Amino acid sequence: MTIRAYRTHFIQELSSIYEEGEAESFFYLILEAKRQLKRIDLALQPDLTFSEVELVVWNSILEDLKKEIPIQYLLGKTNFYGLDFEVNENVLIPRPETEELVEWILEDCDKTDTTAEFSILDIGTGSGCIPISLKKQLPMAKVSAIDVSEKALEVAKGNAKLNGVEVNFILQNILETTDLLESYDVIVSNPPYVRNLEKQEIKNNVLEYEPHLALFVADDDALIFYRKIGTLALKSLRPNGKLFFEINQYLGKETVDLLKDLGFQNVELRKDIYGNDRMILASL
Repeated sequence: MTIRAYRTHFIQELSSIYEEGEAESFFYLILEAKRQLKRIDLALQPDLTFSEVELVVWNSILEDLKKEIPIQYLLGKTNFYGLDFEVNENVLIPRPETEELVEWILEDCDKTDTTAEFSILDIGTGSGCIPISLKKQLPMAKVSAIDVSEKALEVAKGNAKLNGVEVNFILQNILETTDLLESYDVIVSNPPYVRNLEKQEIKNNVLEYEPHLALFVADDDALIFYRKIGTLALKSLRPNGKLFFEINQYLGKETVDLLKDLGFQNVELRKDIYGNDRMILASL
């Protein structure tokens, strides 16, 4: 079968679940991963074909996509801030909104002398996308990352090696932590923040396959991680230190008020590319 013909079949098979543009993007992601071909290659060589062995692989992936298993898990990798990251069911798939958070931190660090004494901590690191991206851009900084999941840390350590950076990974439950062991210039966290009442808004590919431990919080205490991390940051941020959060879009005002009540004097709320309240910078 020609690859072009299979492309049409592939998109049609997914039409009841995904929009055409999304299904087409899946096709080209798989084509590049499995055959090292880009869209332009197929346009220039329309008679390229799949072997019988390749068709077996592609049909298996297609069936998994029909089950709404995330394409990133099927391929075992994704891209974040221009870097490749391995991902599996033990870590959340990095989002574009989190790239915006990384960009904000780097913009702020541009105003600072990020020498070897400059220290960054990421809390709830998952795949390690935040600390690894920061370390790649700020090679002189000392970067550490905490997660409660040993399996997530295995993924993160592999990603640090993959991207050629050194990050100090720590197995730790932040909710059971009374004090951070060091002082930091930047503390950042993208903690669990989706309330159970918001589950109906979550797509099946996220709800069924991404780790709930990293996603959900109880409806009656949705800001539990922000309160805990904010309290720890008050004691562990160095003079002129900054606290960055990714937040629940519906709880922007509540999160700002919480940080002000804790004692942070300067709290800035920013929207993401979709116009939703998504990021906070707090300082003393």
